[in-house]
Amino acid sequence: MTDPLIDDVKELLDKERGDELILKQIFRACQNNEVISNYERNYVRKLAEKYLGRASQIEEKQNEEKLIIPDVIIPKTPSSQKFETLQTTQIPKADPKNNKLMIGIGGVILAIIIIVGLSFSGTLNIGNDNNTKNPLGSIPLSIQTDLPTYQKGDIISIIGKSSSEKINLSIENQSGLSVWSEQITVKNDGTFSTLVIAGGSGWEKSGTFIVTAENDSEKESSIFSFTV
Repeated sequence: MTDPLIDDVKELLDKERGDELILKQIFRACQNNEVISNYERNYVRKLAEKYLGRASQIEEKQNEEKLIIPDVIIPKTPSSQKFETLQTTQIPKADPKNNKLMIGIGGVILAIIIIVGLSFSGTLNIGNDNNTKNPLGSIPLSIQTDLPTYQKGDIISIIGKSSSEKINLSIENQSGLSVWSEQITVKNDGTFSTLVIAGGSGWEKSGTFIVTAENDSEKESSIFSFTV
């Protein structure tokens, strides 16, 4: 399914509004159904409000999907009708012997329900403890870039998956020197993403660069080519 954000991005590109490189990067990510960060979505939303005079397609769609719950009107019963109903209803006299028997049976049933409920509650608590410790399960650490080759000034989109809460990202040039690093938070679905501009100190020469993701117990890398 194509991200509805693509309509706003396409119109902004046609009107030459905003940063062309960033918008093209987001447009390509929408076409390929890749992960789009909140920073990118907010960037498009602000441009759409400023230059298109409206909210972004995502906000419009969310507004359309909001449900309107109608008021429930409970009809009132006339007081005279209630009084007549009470008069015509006769409550049968209860047999004292039957009452004692029912109370005894009810007590036994209640005790059984309490015992079963406590046992079931203990089972659920064990399961909840396991889910709390690892709500996403075991997700292997992975990392990749959206393209295999970049030129100076290009925007590099880094995406990956992990079951950790925090991920340390870094990029090394062909000489093994760190040219960029960042710590980001993993989303609730186990994915993470960020953007990097190819340029600055350490990006003076062409070569093969290495982008690395690392948590407390795992480390994964991916390579890409860079041309000045």
